[in-house]
Amino acid sequence: MEDVFRKENELYIPFFSRLPVVFERGEGCWLYDVNGKRYLDLVAGIACVSIGHSHPEFVERVGEQLRKLVHVSNLYYTLPQLELAERLKKFTGFSKFFFCNSGTEAVEGALKIARKVTGRKKFLALENSFHGRTMGSLSVTWKEKFRKPFEPLISPVEFCKFNDVSDFEKKVDKETAAVILEPIQGESGIYEVSKEFMEAVFEKREELDFAIIFDEIQTGFGRTGRWFAKEHFKLQPDIMVVAKAMASGFPIGGICVTDEVVEKLDISEHGSTFGGNPLACTAATTTIDIMEREKLIDKAANVGDYLRTKLQEIGLGVRGKGLMLGFDLTGRNKGRAKEFVKEALTKGLILNFTSENTIRLLPPLIIEKEEVDLAIEIIASLLGNEQRP
Repeated sequence: MEDVFRKENELYIPFFSRLPVVFERGEGCWLYDVNGKRYLDLVAGIACVSIGHSHPEFVERVGEQLRKLVHVSNLYYTLPQLELAERLKKFTGFSKFFFCNSGTEAVEGALKIARKVTGRKKFLALENSFHGRTMGSLSVTWKEKFRKPFEPLISPVEFCKFNDVSDFEKKVDKETAAVILEPIQGESGIYEVSKEFMEAVFEKREELDFAIIFDEIQTGFGRTGRWFAKEHFKLQPDIMVVAKAMASGFPIGGICVTDEVVEKLDISEHGSTFGGNPLACTAATTTIDIMEREKLIDKAANVGDYLRTKLQEIGLGVRGKGLMLGFDLTGRNKGRAKEFVKEALTKGLILNFTSENTIRLLPPLIIEKEEVDLAIEIIASLLGNEQRP
C-alpha cells in the first residue's frame, strides 16, 4: 500500500484526505483491500451502493449494456433513458425528468429551473446545508470554509436557522425564487427537518408562489426506509434532485419536476453531453428493479430500527431514519471522530465521520442483522465503557 500512497502523492491533486487503505474489490456489504483483508462497509460509497457491491444481476445487466451501447449524446433517442423515466414516474409523484451525471449537477439544474419558472433570483437555504461544490450548488451550501475561497458566488442567497420557523418567515419574501432543503441533513451530521418547519415552508409557498426544491441526493432511493424522505412528511415539492443510490454507485443524477414546471421552460435552457447515457440509465433501472424485487425499502426500515436499537443499547444517542443514522461521541472519545474511524478501520469496520464528534452510518440496504451485530461489537469495543448505559 505504501507504494500506492507514494504514487498518489506524486500524481493526484490533494483535494481529498484519504484513509490508509487501498480497496480492490467488493461483495455484498464487504470490501477487500489489495492484501486480501476484508472490511464490513457501513458507508456504501457515501450512501451510494444501495444494493451492495458487485450484485450479480447488476454486473450482468450493466455488462450487457456496455457491450451494446455506452454513449451517443442527447441528440438522439435511446431506450434506457425512457425506461428509467417511466420507472421514476411510478413512484416519485413527478411527471418529467432530466438526467445528468451527479448530485451537484442536479442541484445546478434545479436552481436554473427555479429562476426561470419564477422569474426571481433569490434562494433561501438552511444553516448547515450541503448541496454540492460547483458554483451554484456551493452558493446554497452553508459552511463558510467551502464558500469563502470562491466568492463572489451566485446571489442573493440567505440562510435560515435550522428548524426556526420565525427566522424563515423573516427571510422569505416576494423576491424568493426557491427554498432548497435536505429533508435530513447528511453532511452536517444527520439532522431531520421538523414537521412544523416543513409545513411552514409549504404554507408560505401558497402565499408567495416560490418553488420548493427537495435535495434527496443522500436521502433518496430507500435510504430512510421510504423511496424518498419526502414521504415521511406526505408533502410534494415542485422540484426534487436525486443521485447517489439511484444507480448503486454508478455516476448519475436526476432532476424531477411537474408538468406545471415544464410548461415554463424552453428547450435550449439546459443540457448535458453525458447525462442520461444508456449505461448509466441501465445501471439505475437495474438498481430499482433489484430494490423492488428484494424489498429493500422495507429492509432499510426494519434493519435500520434494529441498528438504532443496538446503538442505543451501548449508550449512544442516535439520530436519523432507516439506514441513515448518526451519533455523537462523548467522554474520552469526544473530539476524536477521525481517530475513531481510523481505529475502526484497523478492526475491519468502515465508518464515516462528518465532524470532530459525529459518526455517520450509511450501510448498503442489503445489510443483515448478523452484520449489524458484528458492527456493534466493534463499535462497543472502541467505546470501552465511556458511553455504556
